[in-house]
Amino acid sequence: MVAAIVQELEMQRAYLGDAPLDSVYFGGGTPSLLSGEDLDLIFAKINELYVLSPEAEITLEANPDDLTNEKLEIFKTSPINRLSIGIQSFSDADLKYMNRAHNADEAANCIQRAQSYGFTNLTVDLIYGTPTMDDAQWQENIEQVLALDVPHISCYALTVEPKTALEHFIKKGKSKPVDEEQTARQFEYLTARLRKAGFEHYEISNFAKPGMYAKHNSNYWSGQDYLGVGPSAHSFNGESRQWNVANNAKYMEGMKSGELPFEKEDLSADQRYNEYVLTTLRTMWGVNFDKISDNFQAHFLKNVQPFLENETVIKKENKYCLTEKGKLLADNISMELFA
Repeated sequence: MVAAIVQELEMQRAYLGDAPLDSVYFGGGTPSLLSGEDLDLIFAKINELYVLSPEAEITLEANPDDLTNEKLEIFKTSPINRLSIGIQSFSDADLKYMNRAHNADEAANCIQRAQSYGFTNLTVDLIYGTPTMDDAQWQENIEQVLALDVPHISCYALTVEPKTALEHFIKKGKSKPVDEEQTARQFEYLTARLRKAGFEHYEISNFAKPGMYAKHNSNYWSGQDYLGVGPSAHSFNGESRQWNVANNAKYMEGMKSGELPFEKEDLSADQRYNEYVLTTLRTMWGVNFDKISDNFQAHFLKNVQPFLENETVIKKENKYCLTEKGKLLADNISMELFA
């Protein structure tokens, strides 16, 4: 797999042009399984093909149970300078419900262990709205992250995806359905508490101390080009998007034959406008009206008016941003603004 990834980097060399890279991101999947030798091979190829910005953010996703002393020692001696840790919760009941491999003690200990190895640029994921998580537990989760001095927090509401085990259990009555009122209540507490703690709510699901925004995520939301390498990876260059085959074996077979197995979609003007609205409206910087194509400005002004009137969207100079009330309805508002 690593050999195939290195080969794809070579094949995709021209995709991003010659601009320096300011973000390298290892994830999803379980990149914390990579050995030091694996990382050396990948970084050697990246450095051969690209110029890494001196301030580049190099993130690796990790599960708490993977962050052993041995692994952290490997990551410390690599170019990785940021860890994204899938904590999800500090409650064993929640972790069992979410079928996570780690327990509550490992969730807290791995953060402190990473910090002891010099990783201060950390982000953790938390999930709210689960049937096992009452408001008191959600508040405790937030307090624990704040006490651990983590500078970036990503929080996601539990969603039930079609054809998953969770959907099956809910239909069979083996698990409680998602309570939308509980989810909204926990989201509102989250935003108020983190604001009080000095965090900026810079995207619907993301909170950061000043200056600690994720470069990788921010580039995505602002429509920057990116190259995805590996099975199921997506790439975007402003005019089209493409995605690799999601099957590991088929991906490696394709790479052995020298042909990258992927599909591609050229984006229409409508799609480019919709994507711009969808991603930028989620951020605290909002939709910049001046960046909307002339063909869509009248449409945008007409469709945004009801949301200005009901105070779910606010206009700040030439930018349109969600209010606190609007953040609960972000996806619906975006869809109403679509071409």
